[in-house]
Amino acid sequence: MSEQIICRNAALGYEDGIVTERLNFTVSSGDYLCILGENGSGKSTLIKALLGLKPQVSGEINWCGDFSARDIGYLPQQTPVQRDFPASVKEIVLSGCLSKMGFRPFYRAAEKKLALDTMKQLGIEALANRCYRELSGGQQQRVLLARALCAASKMLLLDEPVTGLDPHAQTELYELVAKLNRSGISIIMVSHDISSALKYASHILHISKKQLFFGATADYLGSPAGRRFLESGDKCDE
Repeated sequence: MSEQIICRNAALGYEDGIVTERLNFTVSSGDYLCILGENGSGKSTLIKALLGLKPQVSGEINWCGDFSARDIGYLPQQTPVQRDFPASVKEIVLSGCLSKMGFRPFYRAAEKKLALDTMKQLGIEALANRCYRELSGGQQQRVLLARALCAASKMLLLDEPVTGLDPHAQTELYELVAKLNRSGISIIMVSHDISSALKYASHILHISKKQLFFGATADYLGSPAGRRFLESGDKCDE
């Protein structure tokens, strides 16, 4: 597997101070990395750094070879306003192609085919002409996942993707993401759900002011960071 992202001794923060430091991890093609940690530990700041939106304070976050931030499809947390967005499913999925279009004001046949193929892949082609705001939470997340895949197909960065979903919809989304990972797409998922992270992820990055961990999921179970969170229950401190 080829390396896509290498982080070496990175410190992240803002003008008023460091949020997290001593970050060391690697993401290779086909990895499924779950990022765990308390609120305020630096997960959101790390997301911005991985997307190239905010530079690290010190250390290195490097994209390897021809891989770049443009190869990362991003699924952010939804706001209530976004859940009520008055557009069709097809329009939202197609909008994932906008970054590839430059100043061109229309979609080409190849982009329309990509959107259709992606909707088929995620099982939402029958929803193409439905209004997004009329869909269930689980259906909406599939639409946004399809949009992210149209933007980039090498890696998906998912920020708390099951928040607000009922247990059945959560399981469906986790299984869908796992299927995409098995097809060769690298996954980076920020989550509070330790039990699902342990079930699906190949690697864990645990960010904490007290303890840091990066490694295989099986090794996380025996680490001080892993034991601490497992003793506190299936959910991190939200």
